[in-house]
Amino acid sequence: AGCYHGHLDGLLAAAGSGVATLALPGSAGVTEATAAETLVLPYNDLAAVETAFAAHGSNIAAVITEAAPANMGVVTPADGFNAGLSRITREHGALLILDEVLTGFRTGYSGYWGLTGGAADAAEPWTPDLLTFGKVIGGGMPTAALAGRADVMDYLAPLGPVYQAGTLSGNPVAMAAGVATLTHATRDVYAFVDARSLELSSALSAALDTAGVDHSVQFAGNLFSVAFGTSANGVHNYADAQAQETFRYAPFFHSMLESGVYLPPSVFEAWFLSAAHDDAAMNRIFDALPAAALAAAAAKA
Repeated sequence: AGCYHGHLDGLLAAAGSGVATLALPGSAGVTEATAAETLVLPYNDLAAVETAFAAHGSNIAAVITEAAPANMGVVTPADGFNAGLSRITREHGALLILDEVLTGFRTGYSGYWGLTGGAADAAEPWTPDLLTFGKVIGGGMPTAALAGRADVMDYLAPLGPVYQAGTLSGNPVAMAAGVATLTHATRDVYAFVDARSLELSSALSAALDTAGVDHSVQFAGNLFSVAFGTSANGVHNYADAQAQETFRYAPFFHSMLESGVYLPPSVFEAWFLSAAHDDAAMNRIFDALPAAALAAAAAKA
């Protein structure tokens, strides 16, 4: 629950992103039959996953999750959670689909998986069966990609019986933009973005502390988000995200906007930085934070 995997009928129940922002349980027009094909489980809860497999067994074809959720705000996977999903799905012959649309090539050249289960020094190595990518790989153009184990990918046509096609698949302009982006995404660029992320998240937290606003800052690599009223326990799942003081974000957002800083328009979206955030841009953001923090402090439910 709280993850977002695109505008697909069967995956819009208890989803993050716009569904969360509008406080919708799902999307109108999704039939009960379609919704019944999806089991929605609480995030960071391996026991719930074990229980679902015990009840439904081989009827579960796959488990899909964001590598690190960034559509209910950023939520850090608990230690061993993704590795546990890999273990459970493998034991039951199901696939683990890792959604890296937001984190892939943004948190690093190997995505969030490369920072965790795929890292050379991973304490608990694990590997997904399929991965989805988008956003960054298109360099601003509409692009998406599916990757995974060769034996699974071979099921796709024309090699296999699973039909897949798209009018804009392999669009040459989008491909050129993507290649250029990934070519310039060097280790130095990622180090720069990581450093900028730490600078901004620290400044954000300091401004909110000064204004007396209870909050926590949630991280997944260089992605982060702020959750109001959550300093005691942080945010670990969709229920935690929904329970935060969301009313504080709108005045915070509009105060920043009046200062020329355009943040994600929803508290459930992640903050991204890039190689374009030079000192001038960062200073403009820093200068806008104190007034925005005061606006958040003055907000009423």
